[in-house]
Amino acid sequence: MSDDEEDLVVSLPASSVDPTSSGRIRDALGAIRLIWNELTAGVGAWGSLKPLIAGALAAIPFLFLGQHFNRQHQKGFDWMLLQLPLVLTLILWPVLWAWSIFDAYRVAMISVSEATNHRRIMEFLL
Repeated sequence: MSDDEEDLVVSLPASSVDPTSSGRIRDALGAIRLIWNELTAGVGAWGSLKPLIAGALAAIPFLFLGQHFNRQHQKGFDWMLLQLPLVLTLILWPVLWAWSIFDAYRVAMISVSEATNHRRIMEFLL
């Protein structure tokens, strides 16, 4: 880098800005919408909370509620049956429990991203 510093000048063209209160409200709502999209990564409040809720439910031992929350009832039921013999072992059961937390979070993230991709495709086609 050189020691020469350049000043950046930003100039905006004069536009027809509505000076009334409805124009300011529209601009404020647009700013709030932009901030909300940035905070939730464009997937909305539910899309950003769903993986956290699934992971928290999966953290409840013995019930595998995260899998049921993700509508994977067969997997939750199978893992519940699988844990019965694993309860006798003190090493394998915590591994299955930790894996269920990870799996519930991962599946919820995938479903959110697939829903977002589907929505974007439909917006593009329409």
